[in-house]
Amino acid sequence: MSDTMEEGTIVSWFVKLGDTVKSSEMIADVETDKATMELENFEKGEVLYLLEEGATVPVETVIAVIGKKGEDFQDLLKAAPAAAEEAPAAEVKASASVPVAAPGAPATTAPVVPAASTSSNERVFASPLAKSMAEEKGIDLSLVAGSGDNGRIIKKDIENYVPSAASTAAVGVESFEDVPVSQMRKTIAKRLAESKFSAPHFYLTKEIKMDAVLAARKRMNEYTESRISINDIIVKAAAVALKSHPNINSSWLGDRIRRNHHVHIGVAVAIDDGLLVPVVRFADSKSLSQIGAEVRDLAGKAKTKELKPQDWEGNTFTISNLGAFGIDEFTAIVNPPDACILAIGSSKETIIVENGEMRPGHVMKVTLSCDHRAVDGVTGANFLKTFAELLEEPVRLLV
Repeated sequence: MSDTMEEGTIVSWFVKLGDTVKSSEMIADVETDKATMELENFEKGEVLYLLEEGATVPVETVIAVIGKKGEDFQDLLKAAPAAAEEAPAAEVKASASVPVAAPGAPATTAPVVPAASTSSNERVFASPLAKSMAEEKGIDLSLVAGSGDNGRIIKKDIENYVPSAASTAAVGVESFEDVPVSQMRKTIAKRLAESKFSAPHFYLTKEIKMDAVLAARKRMNEYTESRISINDIIVKAAAVALKSHPNINSSWLGDRIRRNHHVHIGVAVAIDDGLLVPVVRFADSKSLSQIGAEVRDLAGKAKTKELKPQDWEGNTFTISNLGAFGIDEFTAIVNPPDACILAIGSSKETIIVENGEMRPGHVMKVTLSCDHRAVDGVTGANFLKTFAELLEEPVRLLV
């Protein structure tokens, strides 16, 4: 369900054993390494076998069997990669699993995440958006009545939920929570560890005067209904600078270095499970308004786990901006397959010295992390010089 997926977690089943399902019906929520996605069924028949919700299994594991009522499918399970040791399964009596196969057909697979449950150990069925909203609001899904199909909890159920009077926790009681590592967090840990310890990083930091950008943004927003942010201008400036410095817009491929002629900028977005990097494609050829609208749309989808594989694949350069969180400067880990990532700090008012005179002004520190196998120090420095010049004279972005 994604190009890097190795295992998955079954968040919840939309069907139960004994149900009759049809082709193209969505039957489960599956957590991959990038997002929670709906699993589509391609077979018509009765649900004969389901792997338990919450199970995490490798790809190619049979997670469900759909066939004729009473059909013997044990030989199919024995012939396919086993999931029995990974998590319990159910046969026409329980309800929860992941990948789907019809007897006599190839097995398919999908991932799994612990689903909410009631005190009676019944499963709670909820959409990914409802689950995300409930987690943000601290709502126990087992207390919410679902108005969707088959009692499924949907967005409006969370929005309209009114909690009962809550009991007060005792003072001085020690408590903790062990949180299972999600597929996304596992993948982040693996990929960034590989990047940090296999790619020799070096870092270049530059201070950029921001007064011209701030003034230009204010004027731009007087003429557009869609608000342009400083980050939109940063994405555009980076994209334009990359066209002048293709060595930065590259990837290390072991026996060769790929110089990308197109500019696809990944914009890091923080969500509860970690970090997603949706991609703004051909950013150098898009207007600031187009970039702003696209970034807002992708960020919204990332936070509700609605991104599709095409939304996060193909980046040639990445930007991570923590300026809105008050961070002055930081270093980021290169996001494979990129050779570089640009870390953006906050724009701060300070005293600037020019031509021996002091004046108030705004400056922003940026740090370029580079894979030294593909990029050298002078190459990175020249890119930052061009990037800074574009921000200090933003009219150049319109040429």
